[in-house]
Amino acid sequence: MRFVLSSTGLRAAAAGCVAIGAAILMSACAATQNNSPDVIAGKRLFVSKCGSCHTLARAGTKGMVGPNLDQAFEQGLKDGLGRSGIRALVRDQIKYPNLQGAMPAKLVDGQKADEVAAYVAQSVAKAGQDSGLLASAVKKAGGGKPAVAKAGTLQIDADPTGQLAFVTGQAKATPGKIAVKMQNKSGTPHDIVIDGKGKGQIVTNGGTSQFSATFAPGKYTYYCSVDAHRQAGMRGTLTVK
Repeated sequence: MRFVLSSTGLRAAAAGCVAIGAAILMSACAATQNNSPDVIAGKRLFVSKCGSCHTLARAGTKGMVGPNLDQAFEQGLKDGLGRSGIRALVRDQIKYPNLQGAMPAKLVDGQKADEVAAYVAQSVAKAGQDSGLLASAVKKAGGGKPAVAKAGTLQIDADPTGQLAFVTGQAKATPGKIAVKMQNKSGTPHDIVIDGKGKGQIVTNGGTSQFSATFAPGKYTYYCSVDAHRQAGMRGTLTVK
């Protein structure tokens, strides 16, 4: 999910909502008809559907395609926009995305959209980390055991939740010809690349990105070349020895 306003645009929208209090109260009221949205489900949905485009510190997402949501709403909060107002703004962006933007309509809908909006609203520009059940709602990406090549094949899968990471940041292999493969079970597009060795195709929803090359002893960086995924942390080190 990508909120189509720029960071500046979101801040301006937030400030504008403060100025038109009656309108935002009506929108907030509509967004809060469900008084107890499941923010744990909202966090999981945000990470899988929105995190590839947006940074939100408490969710642990580092997407760089869309605006950084912490920065986008920070000034609005200082200017008096309450978190219920942010919830309404986010809910409306999900329900009525810009037709010229990248976010499709109804990426999440109904109760799920309320859950995402509620989690974002309570989390943006908020110091510290999630606690309790929220802290463990989404498994930390990239912390798996090193991938080890077997019978000439090295499998390094993308994080299945859609986070911008491989399941591990470390891989090992012996010198020789290696088939490098990455399965991506998420709906976020990824590929796997090692400069000078090969580049797999971009895949989603269970597809496999792969290439083969001959490796001499040394260290190599594998990464995803889609958008700014590498810069957001989707990379790792392959040690061949």
